[in-house]
Amino acid sequence: METDKSNGGFNIQHIADEGAKIYEQIKSQYEDTEKGKFLAIDIDSKDVYLGNTSSEAMELAKISHPDKIFFVVRIGFDTIERMARSFINN
Repeated sequence: METDKSNGGFNIQHIADEGAKIYEQIKSQYEDTEKGKFLAIDIDSKDVYLGNTSSEAMELAKISHPDKIFFVVRIGFDTIERMARSFINN
């Protein structure tokens, strides 16, 4: 992955693009039963973490991948609701 020093060494656009692709592939598994909840997606492992809030999904993801930035999406909502987020302290 290409690094971007202004974002702690992570290319946020790459994470957003790849995360959106992964979500498009899996969203049908979640939209009927989990609408309004959040998924945190690790783009490298494709691991997915479901939470009632974006913070909960991120906290679950950070247990397995403490140094990663995740793509976070609100299930069943427009792309404007999607974001790449991190709890890494810079």
